[in-house]
Amino acid sequence: MTTTPPRLVPLLDQFDFAGERLLRRLAGPVMDSGDGGETRVEPMTDDEYFWEPVPGCWSVRRRADGPGPRAAFLAGGGPWGRDAAPYPHPWPPPVTTLAWRLSHLTETLSLRADHTVGSRSATRENHPVSGDAAGAVAAFETGAAAWRQALLSVDDAALDTVGYCTYPYGSDAEEPFLDIVWWVNQEVLHHGAEIALLRDLYRAHRRT
Repeated sequence: MTTTPPRLVPLLDQFDFAGERLLRRLAGPVMDSGDGGETRVEPMTDDEYFWEPVPGCWSVRRRADGPGPRAAFLAGGGPWGRDAAPYPHPWPPPVTTLAWRLSHLTETLSLRADHTVGSRSATRENHPVSGDAAGAVAAFETGAAAWRQALLSVDDAALDTVGYCTYPYGSDAEEPFLDIVWWVNQEVLHHGAEIALLRDLYRAHRRT
């Protein structure tokens, strides 16, 4: 069994905490409020999953319905897809729904895990997109577990290896693996915060 390199330990701890906090923020029944206390959380509903806080959002849609405003295609495999466009992306960037952000984050975790310790062949085109809230939460949990397992498999030399992860949609082929681990943590923290705010806004929206 590979011993976790000391340099990886704080990043792994950060990923675990951020992932668990986001998962509880999505599914409940309680979450860490940030001060050591617990705050009750209602599980995300399908209505909330698809809620568009402003007109013209990018979201997750049935493939048969086609892409949304300013999107060129639906990314992903299966009957559902996520609004997308080739680079350069539309400007100003479209606001994205909770469904879009969670799908993007799950894809990032799942594909990077595959391109680190898996078949190294997974693509956006064949990655399934969830068409309901419960499925999306379960997919995120699975993706986070796969990435964590990938991290546990690496040794210290791998952390300095450029291109150790062959994920084809970023700068992974040009970066030491330790930098990629750092970046994935930032993605979880960044999108996790966005998702938490959208949950707060949706709750306020329902009250008004």
